[in-house]
Amino acid sequence: MAQFMDAMALDPSWSELGLRIVLAVASGALIGLNRQRGGHAAGLRTTILITLAACLAMIQANLLLSVRGRMEGGFASMDVLRLPLGVLTGVGFIGGGAILRRGDGVTGVTTAATIWIMTVVGLCFGGGQIVLGAIATAIAFVVIVPVKSIDRLIRRELDARLTLRAPGGIDPFAIAGTITGFGCEVRLAKLSRSSAGEADLTYALKWSASEPSALIEPMLKELGARFRIIELEMAATGT
Repeated sequence: MAQFMDAMALDPSWSELGLRIVLAVASGALIGLNRQRGGHAAGLRTTILITLAACLAMIQANLLLSVRGRMEGGFASMDVLRLPLGVLTGVGFIGGGAILRRGDGVTGVTTAATIWIMTVVGLCFGGGQIVLGAIATAIAFVVIVPVKSIDRLIRRELDARLTLRAPGGIDPFAIAGTITGFGCEVRLAKLSRSSAGEADLTYALKWSASEPSALIEPMLKELGARFRIIELEMAATGT
């Protein structure tokens, strides 16, 4: 066990390097499989490749440790740890590409964070820090899987915009009162008339819930029986 906590060896054996690669691929597969099942952008193959790339970069830095410093007759010194630092910088671009803004919401933040932590896990395994990499993988798995269930139970502020078509003589505030009855804050955002003289009403909704559908589904059922639902735009909450 002690050998796995030591600093990077100057001359690692091929068996040690193979173990690092296998563990990096295994950790990437464990986290990536869960993300794949959830339909996220960074799935099984992506997570494995990211973890493996980080591992190989750190192995390359490890192999260069024995030749670090200034070469004879040269002016520049070699800093082998710039290689893994460059990997982290490159992964930042991948993570940034996974984050999307949809309306007032942002998605992909957890995917970007997963990419980042798995890169660091790969660097740990590549540098021979087996125990540290294993602990990091276990913690990441707990955060992504069990904690996700807890996260779903937390009530959060939700926003939506509801547009419906009603008869021209309808009182828009009466409809707002109906929506308020479902436990929702309502604001009339827009009122316009269709070519047939009907009223197109847009309401800004705000409420607190752990599951958006618990309020939306019964509200749409009641309103849909009386009016024509044109559009419901929810603020994105996915990760």
